[in-house]
Amino acid sequence: MSDDKLIDFAAERSKRIHDLNDRRLADMRQAFEQALPLKPGKKRKPKKKR
Repeated sequence: MSDDKLIDFAAERSKRIHDLNDRRLADMRQAFEQALPLKPGKKRKPKKKR
């Protein structure tokens, strides 16, 4: 077997777990946005010091 076709299973697993966590986080964020929609915030001008 040649060395150029070796697969680092630990690295591949960590990438896969990272992708799953990202997908879960995106799903959770979307669920929160649907349940508790945020109103568009008003831009406040800073108070002037006199």
